[in-house]
Amino acid sequence: MMADRTEQTGQARTWFESLRDSICAEFEAIEREAGSDAAFEYTPWDREEEGNDNPGGGVQGLMKGKVFEKVGVNVSTVHGTFAPEFAKTINGAEDDPSFSATGISLVAHMANPHVPAVHMNTRFLVTGKAWFGGGADLNPPIPYEEDTQEFHAAFRAACAKHNPTYYERFSKWADDYFYIPHRGVHRGVGGIFYDHLECPDADAFARNFAFTQDVGKTFLEVYPRLVRKRMESAWTDADKLTQLQWRGRYAEFNLVYDRGTLFGLKTGGNVDAILMSLPPEAVWS
Repeated sequence: MMADRTEQTGQARTWFESLRDSICAEFEAIEREAGSDAAFEYTPWDREEEGNDNPGGGVQGLMKGKVFEKVGVNVSTVHGTFAPEFAKTINGAEDDPSFSATGISLVAHMANPHVPAVHMNTRFLVTGKAWFGGGADLNPPIPYEEDTQEFHAAFRAACAKHNPTYYERFSKWADDYFYIPHRGVHRGVGGIFYDHLECPDADAFARNFAFTQDVGKTFLEVYPRLVRKRMESAWTDADKLTQLQWRGRYAEFNLVYDRGTLFGLKTGGNVDAILMSLPPEAVWS
């Protein structure tokens, strides 16, 4: 079974890397359409863990351009052992704290306040169990209902291809998860969020991997369309202030509540890659 899990991790890693390449190419194309020659810069990093000969690592991709004020697209594949207390919080790690994890994580903060920021992440983890998780959620400083509906419709259709219950379950999960309790507000206008799609056998892996691939493909289809729709919109100083204040709340969520941030820090990930989700500029007023 361990050989199977190693092969499955490799398959997932290959997909995440190919998705990264497709997304980055599309984002660079948008920059060229805006008259910018901005491109992603890729920085490899190696994870360190005492007594571990194969801790893994990843590649941080970062671009700062005319349309994308700051966008990070990271892929990592890591192997190791959870700290005992942290292991108690991870699915399947209660009895054996060893793990492997591979995934893609993306956050885009946009120059124009009318263009929605976005987050997307999909991952495959192996502990005593193996499962997929992830999702995508739209985070507009200035929401447009038609954009919200278009984003949700795309993911509703993607979910429907795999399970008639997925969209209702996973959109509610996103609403519940991307919530800032101390502010009493949601981080954005939602999307989908899922976790612990377990893979006890090869058939379950194939099903859940296919769904996770469709999440990535759907993101690549719908989000660039929304960017192109809004990226030439005129904006005011008041619009920019609204965006900067909203970014402050985004930062609060990611630093206080986001499980992905905690996972990266607790497993010895690259700090710059983990915190690439933070906006380039924000205000609290």
